[in-house]
Amino acid sequence: MIDRRAFLKLAAVGGGAVFASALRGPAHAVSGYEEFFFVQLSDTHWGYSGPANPQADTTLRTAVASVNALEVKPDFIMFTGDLTHTTDDSAERRRRLAEFRGIVRELKVKDVRFMPGEHDASLDSGAAFKELFGETHYSFDHKGVHFVVLDNVSDPGANIGEAQLQWLRDDLARLKKSVPIVVFTHRPLFDLAPAWDWATRDGAKAMEILMLYPHVTVFYGHIHQEHHHKTGHIAHHSAKSLIFPLPAPMSQPKRAPLPWDPAQPNKGLGFREVEAEVNEARYKITEFPVAKG
Repeated sequence: MIDRRAFLKLAAVGGGAVFASALRGPAHAVSGYEEFFFVQLSDTHWGYSGPANPQADTTLRTAVASVNALEVKPDFIMFTGDLTHTTDDSAERRRRLAEFRGIVRELKVKDVRFMPGEHDASLDSGAAFKELFGETHYSFDHKGVHFVVLDNVSDPGANIGEAQLQWLRDDLARLKKSVPIVVFTHRPLFDLAPAWDWATRDGAKAMEILMLYPHVTVFYGHIHQEHHHKTGHIAHHSAKSLIFPLPAPMSQPKRAPLPWDPAQPNKGLGFREVEAEVNEARYKITEFPVAKG
């Protein structure tokens, strides 16, 4: 494993972020690796107003300022859904998405990528999201790693759908089996807590496709807490939220935000660092506590 990098630091911010760095190169190589890292932010819920976070109107801007303060800039930033808080008003949905976009334009990183959450997309099949941010599922390559963004939220039934599953098959079929793959999705692809909508109804079909590839890692959001799971050789890691934490799966009768604690406003919100030597497909997860101002 590579050493922890001094530049992986984040100032005080009430929110969740994933820091990932990777090395690439053939397994027999002793030099020529190229390092990079990215930042994952999730579940910002712009437009939320309520007791679960009385500071909801400032949290996103604080996160943007904190990422901008990093001494070394990430190669790219990925927002993994629920950019905004749900609303039945289509005009309000577009207004919130536009406000969110305006705030994150202040990020001092050229490559910022987005995917929807169910709060952004389930009521209009992703129409407003597409108008402002583009496609809801896509893939890209970066320094030897293939990244896949799956949409399991635009369908209100929490399905990926056969058309997108076939797209996934075709997208991965062109890769060599040795290529490391990172999947971004909003809902978990496994049945974490279906009664709480913490599952994807046809997620098992996506996993069948991904299981054919030896070096796959999945990053997701939606559950507003850190969680780690393995499906065979595939690791799943959830990101904490930038708005409020949710309880452990099925730990209480109803899924509801944990109470706000004014003495610990960042409780349940935090950061983690992910380091990987992708030629060996090993990942080290280190949780960083929220820094105090």
